[in-house]
Amino acid sequence: VDLSYVKGDDSRACASLVVLSFPALEVLYQDCRMVAVSAPYVAGFLAFREVPVLVEAVQRLQQEEPQLQPQVLLVDGNGLLHPRGFGTACHLGVLTDLPCIGVAKNLLQVDGLVRDELHREQIRSLQRSGETFPLTGTSGKVLGMALRSHSNSSRPLYVSVGHRVSLGTAVRLVRACCRFRIPEPIRQVQPRS
Repeated sequence: VDLSYVKGDDSRACASLVVLSFPALEVLYQDCRMVAVSAPYVAGFLAFREVPVLVEAVQRLQQEEPQLQPQVLLVDGNGLLHPRGFGTACHLGVLTDLPCIGVAKNLLQVDGLVRDELHREQIRSLQRSGETFPLTGTSGKVLGMALRSHSNSSRPLYVSVGHRVSLGTAVRLVRACCRFRIPEPIRQVQPRS
């Protein structure tokens, strides 16, 4: 799932949902609709702005093509790796009761996690596709994993639990969906939105 805003107009967006087969990663279903977004942007509360229209997309899928019910949703955003410990992937998962995984391209500075020299060194230590390191906050909690998703990209993904999935399973699924750096479900939904 993804939501992309019209340039210069933060009240209009395109909500997109794409269902892919697994493990072939072929597109089986797509739904892209222009939507009105009424909630204002407030840092840390993006889910309240975006999730309602994403829930509607999931509900349309369930009504139109119930046999294509997703086994898991990949969200371009965060789950537990979030300032309030409950990002878009958590919010969407709870409202749809579907397993959700947060897949972010950038590290949120949460619970003492920062993109400092130590973090950059950990990223450099990821030599091969599939290698990870835990994102452990100053609280001692593991909030997610940094994943080198593809051998041709040195930039990691930041994978976190959203709903009804363990971190280990989330990392394995994201890695299994990567033909390139970005997992194929997210790669397929972004150009559509």
